[in-house]
Order: sequence, then C-alpha cells, then structure tokens
Amino acid sequence: MSRTTEKPLWVPSPARVEASRLTAFVAAYERQLGRALSGYAALHRESIADPGRFWSAVWDFSGVVGEKGGSPVRHPDRMPGAAFFPEARLNFTENLLRRRDATPAVVAFTESGPGRELTGGQLYDEVSQAARRLRGAGVAPGERVCGIVANVPEAIVMALGAAAIGATWSSCSPDFGVQGILDRFGQIDPSVLCSVDGYAYGGRRFDCLEKLAAVVPRLPSVRDVVIMPLADARPDVSRVPNARLWHDWLAEAGDEPIEWTRFPFNHPLYVLYSSGTTGVPKCIVHGAGGTLLQHLKEHQLHCDIKKGDRVFYFTTCGWMMWNWLVTVLASEATIVLYDGAPFHPDGHRLFELADRAGITLFGTSAKFIDAVRKAGVEPARTHGLETIRTITSTGSPLSPESFDFVYGHVKADVHLASISGGTDIVSCFVGGNPAAPVWRGEIQAAALGMDVDVFDDEGRSLDGEPGELVCRNAFPSMPVGFWNDPDGERYRRAYFDRFPGVWCHGDWIRKTSHDGYVIYGRSDATLNPGGVRIGTAEIYRQVEQLPDIVESLAIGQQWDGDERVVLFVRLAEGRALDEALRSRIVSQIRRNTTPRHVPARIVQVTDIPRTKSGKIVEIAVRDVVHGRPVKQREALANPEALDLYRDLPELRA
Repeated sequence: MSRTTEKPLWVPSPARVEASRLTAFVAAYERQLGRALSGYAALHRESIADPGRFWSAVWDFSGVVGEKGGSPVRHPDRMPGAAFFPEARLNFTENLLRRRDATPAVVAFTESGPGRELTGGQLYDEVSQAARRLRGAGVAPGERVCGIVANVPEAIVMALGAAAIGATWSSCSPDFGVQGILDRFGQIDPSVLCSVDGYAYGGRRFDCLEKLAAVVPRLPSVRDVVIMPLADARPDVSRVPNARLWHDWLAEAGDEPIEWTRFPFNHPLYVLYSSGTTGVPKCIVHGAGGTLLQHLKEHQLHCDIKKGDRVFYFTTCGWMMWNWLVTVLASEATIVLYDGAPFHPDGHRLFELADRAGITLFGTSAKFIDAVRKAGVEPARTHGLETIRTITSTGSPLSPESFDFVYGHVKADVHLASISGGTDIVSCFVGGNPAAPVWRGEIQAAALGMDVDVFDDEGRSLDGEPGELVCRNAFPSMPVGFWNDPDGERYRRAYFDRFPGVWCHGDWIRKTSHDGYVIYGRSDATLNPGGVRIGTAEIYRQVEQLPDIVESLAIGQQWDGDERVVLFVRLAEGRALDEALRSRIVSQIRRNTTPRHVPARIVQVTDIPRTKSGKIVEIAVRDVVHGRPVKQREALANPEALDLYRDLPELRA
C-alpha cells in the first residue's frame, strides 16, 4: 500500500465539523431538497446536477445584498453562453462594506512599520470618499480605474471606491517595469491611475515616481493621477503629469454616505491579466456577481471563514489572490495585509505576524512552504500559532514532503488546503473541504458547483491516470470575456477549442482514490520524451528533497528528432554540481519515478526566472534554449535570469 493511502495526515474533530459553515449549508440545502445528503460527494453531485438551485442557495446562505431576480440560470447547458442570475442587480462594494462599526476591517503590516488598522466605519468612510471623488472626476460606470499599488489599505479603498460607482478596477504590483505596466493598462484605456510613490522589499527602498513619469504620458486616456505616499509623507510629484497626493485628493470629496447603485450580475468588476510570457497579456474581464458568489462559496464552504475571522494571504496586488482576499469582507471577516519580503529579516517573519495579528486563515504559496522547510525554520517550536485553523497553499503544486512539513513542523491540528484555479476564473476548480480528511500530497476535492474531470487527448475521462484538467459545466465566475474581443473568438479559442463545450484549463492533473487530486504542473509545459507525457512537478518533488538543491526547473529540449529532458538546478550556497551530486540526482529520480523522468542533461544555474506572483516559467526558458524570443519579459520578476539559459554549451551535445 502506498504511503498516500495508509492514513490521513489530519482528520477534523466532530465538533469542528459540526461548527463548520459547510455543515450549516448542508443542513439548509437538505431542508430545501426535502431529503438528506450522504456526505460531500453527494452534495457535489447535487451542485452540478441542478446549478440553479445550488447557486441560488449559496446566494441565500451567504446573504448576498441585492435583488436576485427570477431564474437563477439561463441556458445552463451552454459552454460558454450560460447566463447566471440574468435579472439580478447588486453592488459589489455594498456587499463588502457590511460592517460600519469599530471592528477592524483591515489590519496592515509592512516590513518595518508598525501595524495599522481601519475599522469597518473608517473603511466605509474612506471608500465613500474615493467613490465620490471618482464620480466627481467624471468616471462613469464601465470606465477603468487602474493601480500600480503595494499591498496596503489604500489599494483596497480605491478598488472598492471604483466598484461602488460601477467602474472597473485593474492593478499590478509596483515592481512592474514601464513596459509591463503599459502592456497591461495600455490595452484598457484607464481614466484614473493611482500609484504608490515607492515601496520596500528585502530591507531596500524602491522609487516609483520616475517610472510613473514615464508611464503617464503613454496612457493618453488618463485624466487624473493619484499618488499614495508610502516612502515619503509628501513626496514631490511635480514630474508626474496631472498628479495629486492621495489625502489631498480624498479631502475634496465631502462626507456624504455612498449612494448605492446596483448593477447587473455580470457588470465588469475587474480586469486581470494572464501571466504568460509568450505575448502581450490577455486582459480577462470578470463580473461583479460571479466573483462575489464564487468567493463567498470558497471562503465560507471550502475554507470555513466566519464572521470575526482574520484572513491573511501573502500576495501582491498583481496576483488574483489579492482579489480573492479582498472579498473576505463580505463574510464580515478581517483582512490582514503584509507588504514586503516574506523572509525579511528571516523565515520567522510571517509566523510572527500570524501570532501578532491572530490570523485564523494563513494563505501562502507552495514555494514559501518549501523555502521555510529548506531554511530549517520550525514554527511549531518557536511560535504559538494558536489561532490558525486553516493553511491554504496555491501558486504551484504542494509536494507531499511539504504536507509532512506543515503537520510535523508548523501545526499538527490544522486544515491544510491546497487549492488551485487561476486568474482565468478568479477562483478555484479544486480545493479544501474542512469536514474531510487531508491526505498526503492531495488536494482534497473538486469545488462545489464545478464539474471537474480529467481528460485524455481524445476527451475521454480518466480515473487514476494523469490528463488534462477540464470543467464540464458552466459556473458564475467564468470571464465576462476578454478585452477587445467583441465576438468572443479569442475567449473561445483560449478555453474551448481543445474540447468543444468543455473548459480546458491547461493543468496536468490526476484524480486519486480519495476523490482528491494531484496537479503536476501546466500541461503546456509537460515533458514528452519518447511520446510519454511527464509533469514537471514529478521531477521537482524528487530533486528538491536533496539538501544541496534549493530549487529546480525542467524543460523538454528538441534533440535528434525527439525530446530530451533538461534539468536546471540552483544549489545551496557553496555547493557545486559535481559528478557525485549528479549521480544522487539521477538516482533519486530513477528510484522514485521512472527511467523516462531521468534528465538527459543536468545544468547548474544561479537563478531561476519566475513571474511576479512567484511561478517558475518553464515555457520562457524553453523558448530561450531553442533560440526563440520571449515576448513578455516584463511579466517576470527577474527577467535578467533568462540570459543564464542562452547558448549553453552543455546543451549543444
């Protein structure tokens, strides 16, 4: 029997299951059905068999503020083409500003600065000011408000102010370069641009005003520029055209309460961007109702977020997890923000924050967990972490060894939810179940309302074998569309060309015997030596167990009429890739996978390129190795790392 099927790493106590929001939802749903449901699998079947009933029940259970209208879904069998809540009217911001009281709504920390809070009342007042100022500046529903923003409360205020008046928000993190910003915002013609004046990362200060002075003249649609001072209380913004300081700009708004206008369910809320490196990013438009409803479902039913909880996600404003985090306000939970480097000054920083802020859901990436493990940090020995009930991980596959590390060295009694979805749906296809066991190396379940399946190349379902992650049904958070794609052709081509009528997501995945899932990486980065498809995560899992190796990246190189596997490794300080280490790498891979997984070439590198959200970019490296241009270098946090892979002598023979 394999180790993954011996016994679960964690089983929720009966008291915890009974107190969960999922159990409360099931009870309400059973009353509506007039019959009992035998566990999560039965609930999941119901959620996809009758999507109108299910999503209407989520609306009612989570207390969505708005008019639901008549039929909850029109044309549910069309993919794309289904219309959820076609008669509904709601305001996204109204749903998030439910508490106008002295309870903290946002608690924010930076690398070095003391924490600061915005109560529910203060957040309401500032959002109200931002909404009035935007309306006073002539911003109409559907116009775009963009932000080059750090993970600070002002970003939330501006985003919710824009949504309050029906404007569409789009943001990127302040470490983007000029071209990266223009590649995104230049496509959507913003009316208002806001930006921080600078930011701190890893103990260093970075200026944004020089970059902003270069960006603004190349965005001719921008009428107003608002500077949010972080590095300097009153920076000199004279070099930035049409610039005003944040507090001066807000002060002109007055003190009237927000006049809530309710918009259609699919009114554009966000524009998010694909993180690919092969061309200008796709501008993905997400609707207010679908985003709200999906997030409420995921927060309350999959992550057990309750009123009064404190929810943290380590993210930037250029990653969809920031948008996901903001919506926890709709569950009357408190957002905990951190802006800065997660390892500054060391690997204890975020765990110290968890104790200090009383975090109940600690959200991070698989790479962070692996980095903590390799740094020798053992939070269970050095921190209390009493308040943490849930740890979520996303961004890349969470290895079985990282599951072991969390339960052995972070916290034994915690719901570890590996979750996966993407910018494309601003939510998850697979994720956590707070009422079920956690098995080593597995994502627990398909998300409710999502008919997740695994297909082979001919569109046949696979059970226990890896294949393409697909979703066979429509769901509310499918994109409204792509920007500048009036007939929807680019949108259909992106997700529905491969299997007509079925969403093909581009992940390589396997369903397990526990009805859970294992993701092996992006299917377009899948290795194919000798015609056998291999997920890169299968190799990373083995290689990165070796203490000499910090991280790795694998690609397929076209060679001699076939494809060979090339493995790049970044080593611990002071180590070198000698023959002994090569042999250990090969032995580790061969012993725990198959001979097909063993790389034909192993090359030491000093850096591995990654996106701003921390995902390694196999495809960009593959293009460099094959002499093809990487068109979207600005999508990378460290584009200079690509030069390390150009014309390598090790790959010429």
